[in-house]
Order: sequence, then C-alpha cells, then structure tokens
Amino acid sequence: MWLSIIGILLLCIIFYLFLTAPRLGGRKRLHPFLGVQWAHRGLHNVKMGIPENSMAAFRAAVKEGYGIELDVHLSRDKKIVVFHDETFNRVCARDGRVEETDYREMKNYNLLDTKERIPLLKEVLGYVDGRVPLLIEVKLPTADTRICEYLEKELEGYGGKYMIQSFNCFVLRWLKKNRSEILRGQLSENLTRAGKKPHYIFRFFVKYLLTNVFCRPDFISYKMSDAANLSLWMNQYVFRAPVAVWTLRSEYEVWRAKRKFQMYIFERNG
Repeated sequence: MWLSIIGILLLCIIFYLFLTAPRLGGRKRLHPFLGVQWAHRGLHNVKMGIPENSMAAFRAAVKEGYGIELDVHLSRDKKIVVFHDETFNRVCARDGRVEETDYREMKNYNLLDTKERIPLLKEVLGYVDGRVPLLIEVKLPTADTRICEYLEKELEGYGGKYMIQSFNCFVLRWLKKNRSEILRGQLSENLTRAGKKPHYIFRFFVKYLLTNVFCRPDFISYKMSDAANLSLWMNQYVFRAPVAVWTLRSEYEVWRAKRKFQMYIFERNG
C-alpha cells in the first residue's frame, strides 16, 4: 500500500514538473538581456506630462539608456498599436475597446490630458532603432492569434534586440511554432479582464505557471509581490529559467529584486 502511495505521489510530482517546465535549451541567447532595467510602459511621469506608452516616454527611456517595456494590441483595421488597457476609459477618457476601434479614429485620442497620442509600433521601432532593448507585451483578450501574424510582419527587418511576453499562452504557443528563435516570456499574476475577474481555474493555471506546458517559455515575468510561489521557485532554481520581476516603484525594490532575479521592470511615475 505504501509503495502505491509513494508511486502515485512521484507520478504527481513528475506530472507537475512536466506542466510547469520552461524551455530548457538556448539560454545563451538570453545573456544580453540579463541585468537589464526595463522602463515600464516607457519612462513615463505624470507630473512631467509624460504619459505611459507614449513617444515622449520612449524618448525619455532611450535618453537614460533603459530598456523599454511596452504593450501592443491589434486594432480593428489591423494596425499594431501601443496601448495597455483593453478600453480607452482610463487613459483617454473615451468609450470603446481597442480591438473594436480603427486606428484612424484612436490616433486622435489624447493620452492622460496631454498632447501625446497613441503611437503605432512601427513608429516606436523607427525611433528606438536598436539603441535600447525592447520587451513587447502582447495583449490578447481572446484565443484569436491573428495579432501574432501582424506583429511578425511589423518586426521583419528590425535589427534591434527584443523579447516578447504575454499573459496569454496562445501567443507564446504561436511564436513557439512559427518563430522559435524569438525569446518568449510567460507573464503571471492574478489577472483581471475588462474590470471582471476571469474564471478561478484560468487564474490558477496562469498564476502557478501550469500553462507552461503549452508554450515552454524562455523566461518568466512575475509580479514581485506574488513571488513566494512554488512554481516560480521551481522555474528559477530547478530549471534555471531567468525571471523578470515587476513593477518596481522604488530604489529599494530594485535593490531587493537584484538580489534574487535577473531582469527588472520599474516605474518612476513622479
């Protein structure tokens, strides 16, 4: 009987490791990104009139020599736009969802009561031009991965260093199948979507990295306040996967992060 129980426990442990394991090869490709400090949505500062995910925020980050973390959506007219939220309410004081709006309309929206507008990814790529690395977060509220095809075309010919991350494992799985050379990161947190929490099971799988089985990420991007997590510990110390932590809002938090993790996503928002 005890042998059967031990056997079942061993099988459960092996299955758990199978579900949560990251990609195990190609770690040398991550070396240029280790130790990078990423400006979260650019080096934005509300008090200075520099809104998040704006060209002004990206110019400030390049000037300081920081890597840039930014977010992308696919607009209704199939443009890759740089914007974080699923709706315009918070940042632009407008109604509507990004995926259901044409860029020719949203390009006139002001960001946080400034003169800055929603940029296209190609504008950001043209400006950055490889001077600092990019960490591109793909926003995908559904399982429709067409954004990956348009993103691939947008990044063709771009000579700078970049990585791609997403909460949605379907994005990472598409990249694994079609662009295996791209460094991919699994984001994880207790997610909210359009003001509502998704199903508990989905949140559980994302938080505990059980979706790794579908996409085998190259690195993990994790909320630092939730980092006391067995799955994250296993990824970092057993599988040796590099970890980026977010969002660090003080020099002390950056100092703490540097003691344990490999990449740091920070904010200086006045």
